[in-house]
Amino acid sequence: MTSNALTPEIASLWAGRLWGLLMLVWIVLWFGMKKAKKRERWTERAEYSLLLVFGFYLVFGRPWVASPLNDRLFRGTPAVLWTGLAVTTLGIAISIWARLSLGSNWSGTVTLKDNHELIRKGLYRWIRHPIYTGILLGAVGSAILKGHLRGFVGVLVVLLSFYIKARREERFLREEFGTGFDEHSRQTGMFLPKLT
Repeated sequence: MTSNALTPEIASLWAGRLWGLLMLVWIVLWFGMKKAKKRERWTERAEYSLLLVFGFYLVFGRPWVASPLNDRLFRGTPAVLWTGLAVTTLGIAISIWARLSLGSNWSGTVTLKDNHELIRKGLYRWIRHPIYTGILLGAVGSAILKGHLRGFVGVLVVLLSFYIKARREERFLREEFGTGFDEHSRQTGMFLPKLT
């Protein structure tokens, strides 16, 4: 396929397949999770979940009201489409790698598992929350593909949601692992590797 053959429809189709692959990996690996010994309250979960749904709606949903957020920042040129697809692919790959690294310690909600481990392999050597990093990159790529301002606003809303959730996860991990988690925090960045 040449770069001229990539259309917005084909790029969106491939991006949708990548997001579908991520969901398939999540579903398959769901069955191997450890049991939770401590879980956040549903009200705490709602704090970030509602933001997350709204953010993803802005990135992926169709506009239903006239708004400046629907203004186009990018046209669907081949260069823009290839860039969006490449960033989406990179984000999904990072999320899958990080999810595989977590193994049975993963949870969709903030929990501590029975025999919880502090994972420091794979991307977790450099980043404390690489799944969120990958999803954010994938959302940026999808926003590029769509080309509307609302998608980039949606990415910021998703970032806020992940920040709230990550802070709560870190509180749980600090309670469980104490100085071990403090040392890990000093050596890693929340969503990006530390430069110092």
